[in-house]
Amino acid sequence: MNWLRPLAAGGCRVTFGGQHLTPSWARRAFAAHPQNQVAEGVVKLQQPKAQLGTDEGKKNFILKPPKGTRDYSPKQMAIRERVFNTIISCFKRHGAEVIDTPVFELKVPFARYLAMNKITNIKRYHIAKVYRRDNPAMTRGRYREFYQCDFDIAGHFDPMIPDAECLKIVHEILSVLQLGDFLIKVNDRRILNGVFAVCGIPDSLFHSTCSTVDKLNKATWEDVKNEMVGEKGLSPEAADRIGEYVRLHGGLGLIEQLDQDPKLSQNKLAREGLGDMKLLFEYLTLFGIADKISFDLSLARGLDYYTGVIYEAVVLQPLNAHREEPVSMGSVAGGGRYDKLVGMFDPKGRKVPCVGVSIGIERLFSIMEQEVEASKEKIRTTETQVLVATPQKNFLDVKLKLISELWDSGIKAEMLYKKNPKLLNQLQYCEDTGIPLTAIIGEQELKDGVVKLRVVASREEVNIPREKLAEEIRRRLES
Repeated sequence: MNWLRPLAAGGCRVTFGGQHLTPSWARRAFAAHPQNQVAEGVVKLQQPKAQLGTDEGKKNFILKPPKGTRDYSPKQMAIRERVFNTIISCFKRHGAEVIDTPVFELKVPFARYLAMNKITNIKRYHIAKVYRRDNPAMTRGRYREFYQCDFDIAGHFDPMIPDAECLKIVHEILSVLQLGDFLIKVNDRRILNGVFAVCGIPDSLFHSTCSTVDKLNKATWEDVKNEMVGEKGLSPEAADRIGEYVRLHGGLGLIEQLDQDPKLSQNKLAREGLGDMKLLFEYLTLFGIADKISFDLSLARGLDYYTGVIYEAVVLQPLNAHREEPVSMGSVAGGGRYDKLVGMFDPKGRKVPCVGVSIGIERLFSIMEQEVEASKEKIRTTETQVLVATPQKNFLDVKLKLISELWDSGIKAEMLYKKNPKLLNQLQYCEDTGIPLTAIIGEQELKDGVVKLRVVASREEVNIPREKLAEEIRRRLES
């Protein structure tokens, strides 16, 4: 994949030829461009028809973000932060380190990073904005600018232990986010290779057949078979043989069934894959998550990239009277094992086995936003713990001193930017924004050396010695 990052570093940006240019060198870029040059080296800058700031410019100017991008409101950002915090907490709980690599690379950054630094063992995560080169399709959730959220384990370890942990991580994240029912599908490239081999599919048609099989999650078997025969060149008999396998899904029972299959059991790759799949399900059972895992032979994502186990998590729509089975709302995570990629970058071809998962964070954001809208949940867009208020006039200096003390003590505090706001307005602001506490100071409190601490929800008020205010705020918020 090729990702691009805007080159401008702060300040107003000018768009030219698809690039973002800083004003300091925009003129040089214009001068270098053939369409802006005239005879004898004189540079002529082409002017827009309507200048921004004029009446005509104001009328014709359309305010919108660049194509393939979007803005996010404070409410949307609060939801996104909730998702980020959940994911990062999970990654850290599993002992992952964080790395960062440049966004504008021509090859796979993590594999390049391992090969270049001769790293043979690491558990890492990386969350960053990336950029598509191809045309965006925002109606399908394909933005030009979006977040990529990756977790990977690199190194030589006993079989399937890191793979099982990646699936456990996906299970933890989706469970904590409470998006509803979900399912994690797993398969193995070696098993699918073996299936295609015993069905008589030539190697030259492997990738094209895989791409067709992968459509089974959205299309009927009849449609998939027609594409195999009509577009991919398979015989109807070969397609039917494939259909006997790729429509199967289950758990340990299915693995044991395939292990006894007279044809598949004779294929070396299939036997290896089934052996590892059985081991994987044993570990998933120990983790207590096997009920959310489905061994699905139709899963064929990215098989030119992965070398072993592959997986994909989908959120399911709830059942209703018109459906007998839950329907997928789309993939929210995917990954697998890729043992050969690092060796492609190493001068000596040294291999570093890797397994990882990419969280479809933009899809998770969309689902979370829909859930919040449907539930009418009130989202706090700040983390303010206490509002400093006063019923007195001309007490701005008192409020400024008190709020400064709270800030210096690490308390998240606000005040209204008015000299003499009404106390009722200050209390109402707390209720509107979800601030849990109000620190009220007036003439009597100032004289007594106390601050009246008000619990917004219960309207309970208690006088607290000023020097113990920060401690009391922390105690109440932690309880």
